[in-house]
Amino acid sequence: MPISAYLRSLRQRVGSALVLMPSVTAVVFDDAGRVLLARHANGDVWGTPGGAVDPDEAPQDAVVREVWEELGLLVEPTRCLGTFGGPEFRVTYANGDVVAYVITAYECRRAGGTLRPDGDEVVEGRWFRSDELATVALSRWSTVVLPELVRRRAGWVPPATWRPPTGG
Repeated sequence: MPISAYLRSLRQRVGSALVLMPSVTAVVFDDAGRVLLARHANGDVWGTPGGAVDPDEAPQDAVVREVWEELGLLVEPTRCLGTFGGPEFRVTYANGDVVAYVITAYECRRAGGTLRPDGDEVVEGRWFRSDELATVALSRWSTVVLPELVRRRAGWVPPATWRPPTGG
């Protein structure tokens, strides 16, 4: 589903203006240690499957729903890897809508289903070895966190760069 009823209603009020959006992503590994990536129709870039958290939805439920909707796989979240945001997480869609995502990443295990991209948001799904990540066009945010999460197979938090103002 490309846009939820909630976001559609919000867009009717704010137009294409920047919206801060809580979201989730699934970092799913297969038995060979490869990570699941989805090639998104918007921008033709690869990233881990995921999307917005709907109002009143638990983030862990959102990650399960998003992987199911986008790739036809049932996953089970096993741990939270971190929460990420910043300029690399801002997306301008083809229709002009601007979103700044704050993404909570969950490591998930595959629990069922058959890999089948939805053909709307996601046009391809594939498993990648860590050394293959450099061979595909990753989304801006994926280039920031994905290689480190895959390399470590653990949670990782980028160092904070904000500092209080100096003076007075």
